[in-house]
Amino acid sequence: MEAFAPLYSDHLHTLKQRADRLLVQQQLDGMVIDAGAPLPVFLDDMEYPFKANPHFKHWVPLFNHPHCFVVVRPGRKPQLLFYRPVDFWHTVPPVPQAQWVDEFELVVFEKLDQLPDLLPSGAGYAYIGAHPERAAQLNLTLVNPKGLLDALHFGRSIKSDYEVACIREANRIAVRGHEAAKQAFLSGASEFEIQQAYLSASGQGENEMPYGNIVALNEHCAVLHYTTWSRDVPTDPRSFLIDAGANCNGYAADITRTYARDPGSRFAELIVAMDQYQHRIIEAIKPGVRYTDLHSQMHSNVAQMLNEFGLARGSAEALIEQGVTKAFFPHGLGHPIGLQVHDVAGFMQDEQGTQLAPPAGITLRCTRVMEPGMVVTIEPGLYVIDTLLNDLSASAKEMLCQDEIDRLRPFGGIRIEDNVLVLSDGIENLTRCHGLD
Repeated sequence: MEAFAPLYSDHLHTLKQRADRLLVQQQLDGMVIDAGAPLPVFLDDMEYPFKANPHFKHWVPLFNHPHCFVVVRPGRKPQLLFYRPVDFWHTVPPVPQAQWVDEFELVVFEKLDQLPDLLPSGAGYAYIGAHPERAAQLNLTLVNPKGLLDALHFGRSIKSDYEVACIREANRIAVRGHEAAKQAFLSGASEFEIQQAYLSASGQGENEMPYGNIVALNEHCAVLHYTTWSRDVPTDPRSFLIDAGANCNGYAADITRTYARDPGSRFAELIVAMDQYQHRIIEAIKPGVRYTDLHSQMHSNVAQMLNEFGLARGSAEALIEQGVTKAFFPHGLGHPIGLQVHDVAGFMQDEQGTQLAPPAGITLRCTRVMEPGMVVTIEPGLYVIDTLLNDLSASAKEMLCQDEIDRLRPFGGIRIEDNVLVLSDGIENLTRCHGLD
């Protein structure tokens, strides 16, 4: 974190300025941001892995510290209530000593029943968090007010230099894991063994990952959220798809690559073509471009690929209109990324929370006009998913070339994903800058 300290100070200054404005605008005395609490496993004495409230992580680089709070009041230094219990059963976190702590009024407490005396309460304070029952116990009656949340979420869309640095570093860590995973695949490892190689190389545990890694071989590559990690090695490993990220100070990377065992195969050629089309989409990103237009452009690219590789026949317009491209490319082009993998405000058009849904029939997580400071993923794909192909109309099925689809089916499918920062004069690819092809 020390390497990020100068950027963090500017980041926090921006957050305080925004919060001061919004709290005055919303006629509030302040907001109480709850890091959250671990969720207990039903009928057990264990808890699920803790995931911190993203609003809490926005203010402080603490993502594994439950029961902590940030209190924000206009014109005042923010307060960090740091929970450090007396506990011989578990590791007790040390009191943070890093440079960033100087930006806060630090209050260390040992018992949760101290909170009513430490936290402000009343109708003038908004509670931001996942535990309304705790808010009630603390006499915080205004829980996650929509007007304030909408404005906070919209503000999170534009990343500070600190946030960009964290996402860039998360990508660097993830790239290290991806390179190890590729080598494990080429050496004949199972999905489970590839997953372990990824975790080892990235230096992060499974619970530190921002999401469950997708590690798929052969037909499993067509399962969009495949997280089974088979321990058996296929007799004929043909293809490998890995969708895996990393975490840095609570910020996520989200990267996908697809590989062919035989570099001279038709499937390998299809991967090269997808990579080229993904590059073209990224090159089209600039301020003022709406994300839905990028998604539509990718469907035209998929139509061209279907024709080029003999998977379907027809004009781009017809293949799109008949739903053929969506059957092969059923998910969205990507999404905002940051404190959350699927970051907030993808449909939000202004600070007031005005929503713009995707056009009818389009699956997409973002309809925003691109602005400098946004970070989005670009992840086109092409898969053989029989349930989707079987659901096509009779006229659409006539456009399919079944023999070529049958040849592709054992490989599953392709997805290629990068994390992209929008600049005033173009983009920075936060993934490929670390050397991942």
